[in-house]
Amino acid sequence: MTLDQLAAEAARHWGGTPTRLILNRENAVFEMAIPNGRAALRLHREGYQDDVAIESELWWCAALARQGVAVPSALSAKEGYLVTLSTGRKASAISWVEGEALGVAGIPFDEPLSLTLDKHHALGQLLSRLHDATDGLTFPASFTRPNWDVSGLVGETPFWGRFWDHPVATQDQRKLLIRTRSFLRERLDDHAARGASYGPIHADVLRENVLVNGRSLTLIDFDDSGFGFRLYDLGTVMSQNLYEPAYAQIRDALMEGYGTQDTEMVEVFTLARTCASVGWTMPRLKRDDPVNPSHLARACLIAERLLR
Repeated sequence: MTLDQLAAEAARHWGGTPTRLILNRENAVFEMAIPNGRAALRLHREGYQDDVAIESELWWCAALARQGVAVPSALSAKEGYLVTLSTGRKASAISWVEGEALGVAGIPFDEPLSLTLDKHHALGQLLSRLHDATDGLTFPASFTRPNWDVSGLVGETPFWGRFWDHPVATQDQRKLLIRTRSFLRERLDDHAARGASYGPIHADVLRENVLVNGRSLTLIDFDDSGFGFRLYDLGTVMSQNLYEPAYAQIRDALMEGYGTQDTEMVEVFTLARTCASVGWTMPRLKRDDPVNPSHLARACLIAERLLR
């Protein structure tokens, strides 16, 4: 069965029709016409999250949307939020969100700096709102998501892989990443011991997952969400800004919007995310993919700065 045929089968569960493929990466995402408008149809990547984890993600998004947080709401079919297709693949649908992505990975912002700072300040406010609203929810006993805790980031088997063992890393990069792992473990353990804010987080606040519509921002794609340190969400944002000339100003605007002055830990979590991204490439990309050396270089850039 082709991807288009599978999408058509899935769309029928919501009384809809797929109109175009938006992207086909971790999940295949289609725009879908439904009786009362438009929706985003997701065909979930097989073998990544189990049914309970996906249903937990969808429950959380629906609950946040009901609280007025700017996230898409999960749309229920007759079977519930998650449906099983004839091939065994899972599908879900979320409300349509208007807007353009905050930016594109690897491409510098080409707008006035004041506008970039305003957007990151607003993004910090959105993340604060998301975390605060989450703390006010009563989660079902079945709720389960991956752990972005110390073990999930720098343990023996991190959730996205042993970044220090990347096969494309040079000898010097590998030595630096091994040192970085120890540094991160020490800093994260200390952060946890000092009562760090911890709970469900988005965990993938990349430019393409933030939609801008005028002065409004919406956070989409909770596929990697899980339990983790709240400042990791800020570190994820900053991991894509390391080469921006106004890096420090963007970081400060984000932090001010969020309501934190802990620059040191935001930097630590930026490092943690760049390392996690190195691990992410290992099972997904071929050895000669140019993303491998670029992700390694980025992680080593901030590692050298923080470990100096």
